Amino acid sequence: MSDFPAIIAGGGSLAAFLSANKQAVDAALADAGALLFRGFDVPDPQAFDAVVEGYGEHGFTYEDSLSNAVRTNVTARVFTANEAPPSTEIFLHHEMAQTPLYPSRLFFYCEVAASEGGATPLCRSDRVLERLESEAPDFIARVEAEGVRYTNVMPGTDDAGSGQGRSWKSTLSVDDKSQAEARLRELGYDWEWQDDGSLRATTPVLEAVRTLPDGRRTFFNQLIAAFRGWADSRNDPGKAITFGDGSTMSAEDMAPAIAIADELICDLAWQAGDVALIDNFLVMHGRRPFSGKRRVLASLVA
Repeated sequence: MSDFPAIIAGGGSLAAFLSANKQAVDAALADAGALLFRGFDVPDPQAFDAVVEGYGEHGFTYEDSLSNAVRTNVTARVFTANEAPPSTEIFLHHEMAQTPLYPSRLFFYCEVAASEGGATPLCRSDRVLERLESEAPDFIARVEAEGVRYTNVMPGTDDAGSGQGRSWKSTLSVDDKSQAEARLRELGYDWEWQDDGSLRATTPVLEAVRTLPDGRRTFFNQLIAAFRGWADSRNDPGKAITFGDGSTMSAEDMAPAIAIADELICDLAWQAGDVALIDNFLVMHGRRPFSGKRRVLASLVA
């Protein structure tokens, strides 16, 4: 897939480029699903913030999200990517598709490229769905008809050692249990408090297949990431996902989706100063393990 992600090479101010070419950039994004801007002058997080400002869309902040990942804000709209340890692989997912609230587009910025590893795998989930409809039609028919549910155990305080380590207070933007329960009730979640102060929360039924405005259909969910990677002292990946009726989603159910997605991955190998723009409804992303220092920042578009 030499056309994916599409590379836009340039120089000078990327903020000015995006502002002047917004319509063409959006058309290219709709076609490719992911754009890599390389060679522009983006030396630091403040310049990246200006890039997002230049794009001119309403932001989707980390504070307002239900992301499970521990992150740190650098500016009001720019924050660190998942702070899980370098050895942790983050598997393919659509950003926050395991919640009722998710962004439409993602910006990533490489401030420091890893000395080894650390690529961002990208995968067109419309192509995954097309293959699954042919190779696992019963599975796709079921998840499309029933939807899916996710269960995650959130700690009482942030656990930066886990890709699922954001505390329930931070995730839900609350100060105590009563506020947490009110927020969960509003969102349609089921929940159970654990003896150690953590919170087991199960989403309402969420979609697993999404139809885009142009008619394309995508495998829009977090099933692969949850099944392969939601493992820590609190979470068991085998219990993280179910069909909409609450029945278990097995390794046999998930095997075709995992194999097809792995086959279709293209790794984005970062260079310092790179900026990527990703259509969150069309493209899944992840993170390869790495060694050395790596600093990739993110900003989300509502």
